[in-house]
Amino acid sequence: MRLSQMLFVTLREDPAEAEIPSHKLLLRAGYIRRIASGVYAYLPLLWRVLTKVSKIVREEMDATGAQECLLPQLQPAELWKESGRWDTYTKAEGIMFAFIDRREQQVALGPTHEEVITTIARDMIRSYRQLPLHLYQIQTKFRDEIRPRFGLMRGREFIMKDGYSFHPDHASLKATYDDMYRAYTNMLRRSGLDFRAVEADSGAIGGSGSHEFMVLAEAGEDEVLYTDDGQYAANVEKAVSLPPEAEPSRFDTCKQLDTPNTPTIQSLCDFLDCSPSQIVKNVLYQVTYDNERSVLVLVSIRGDQDVNEVKLQNQLTRQASDYGGSTVIDLTVPDAEAQQQWATKPLPLGYIAPDLADDYIAPKSAVAPKFLRLADPTVVELKNFVTGSNQSGHHVVGANWGDTFRLPEQVVDLRKAIAGDRAQHDPSQLIRSARGIEIGHIFQLGTKYSQALGATYTSEQGEDNPLFMGCYGVGVSRLAQAAVEQSYDKNGIIWPVAIAPYHAIVVIPNIGDAQQTEAAETLYQELNAAGVETLLDDRDERAGVKFKDAELIGIPFRIVTGRSLKSGKVEVTQRASGETEDIVLEDVVEVIKRWVLEATSP
Repeated sequence: MRLSQMLFVTLREDPAEAEIPSHKLLLRAGYIRRIASGVYAYLPLLWRVLTKVSKIVREEMDATGAQECLLPQLQPAELWKESGRWDTYTKAEGIMFAFIDRREQQVALGPTHEEVITTIARDMIRSYRQLPLHLYQIQTKFRDEIRPRFGLMRGREFIMKDGYSFHPDHASLKATYDDMYRAYTNMLRRSGLDFRAVEADSGAIGGSGSHEFMVLAEAGEDEVLYTDDGQYAANVEKAVSLPPEAEPSRFDTCKQLDTPNTPTIQSLCDFLDCSPSQIVKNVLYQVTYDNERSVLVLVSIRGDQDVNEVKLQNQLTRQASDYGGSTVIDLTVPDAEAQQQWATKPLPLGYIAPDLADDYIAPKSAVAPKFLRLADPTVVELKNFVTGSNQSGHHVVGANWGDTFRLPEQVVDLRKAIAGDRAQHDPSQLIRSARGIEIGHIFQLGTKYSQALGATYTSEQGEDNPLFMGCYGVGVSRLAQAAVEQSYDKNGIIWPVAIAPYHAIVVIPNIGDAQQTEAAETLYQELNAAGVETLLDDRDERAGVKFKDAELIGIPFRIVTGRSLKSGKVEVTQRASGETEDIVLEDVVEVIKRWVLEATSP
């Protein structure tokens, strides 16, 4: 392609709307243009990148035996109501574009396709002989993000590969899941990205085991916790670890003490001269389920630890049926206004004990009459600990479970793992932290959707059984921007060769010089003929402008037909390393072709 004929406009200043480097660079380099909040046009250079990413994804998916299809973007509300997710996506998370059509029917633009694909399976899969079956698509998705930002990282419209597999049992599902783990690893490796596969939370999708594939980058929204031995990596929302050992308590007698102005852990530690690891703090939450019933939750956790609210929400979702619900709509620490709706008297905030009386809850049908009491394992073995007394300005010291307080019946891992903790699989390994951008996520869904939508198959024994399902997603447009976020410098983008829009760019410093132009035209034709995708910068611009643009757009190899032509050579620069060398004109095509093959071979 000749730059003189391409839709090619670059900017010298960072756009005001852009916050992170990759967003700034994609706008400045003419890869995308903002149309509305969270909505971008993919311009010719980026479309070539997306096409290459899609090609790698297709090749890896097809290699596993998956079949490509295309599912409707417009989805009827009935399917989502059957699965029980309509309220979750339109109210709780609120990320689905939902509206009323001219027939007064509720419809939505698809943020994901579990319901649609399960309906197809329900209608078309009859026998175990049709299993396993794996379908995938590459398509535009829509999500009504509350705060679209970071360009293609968190947009309202984006390109995604999503796949769904169907199985007669969990063993078959696990086999495909393992295939997908390898396929996703290959996708990111072939794309030239530095990444980690981490244990993850399944979120609103549901299911059991899941892994996220994180491209490592400082601007990543997700925190990844891992060990140097390579044996453990997890999203911070899912991560587990061993906390530091609790310090022995200096209190050997149980008694209540005046502790004025000590509503926080730090103020209490300063007042009592004790370690936060000797304290049992009791954190109050209010959860609301999809049947609009609320439950007040009291979590007892060690004073030096924090509650992982994703783990807590997952636990509360598992208990939803106990309160007549199916999913969590809201989880908050109730503020003063919320407390007024149910509290019979002012709460001793900052001084709450594990046995806070249930009579603080007014008898209302919309609120469960008793606290749901949960304990994190960090408090179970504490001896002579410090905790609240349910009286403002006072704490109990020297307390013990079974004597002073009853240990909650439900002991559940609710703590947030952090860097510096010891690893559970090997306490000699310390947990480390990195930032990551989620590019892919694979799930073992099990029978959640097949049971809800009645998707069954007939077994070899003639029994009707629910289908086991897997779900596998890759953000194609997000991967493209993540590659930029991972690899750039002060001059611009540094594309991995495998997904760069073009492999090489031939720059004519002076188009008025016949020798430079002729050599450039010859190289341009020969490189493309040899399979090296090549741009020709034949614009009537100053050489400095051309060099800056070549660096900004990040083409891997730059060839300049300049002064070296007098000695039969051209200047070749590798964008990633910045190394420049003069190469004999006749050798350039073979050298560049070899470099491209080395960088893109599967």
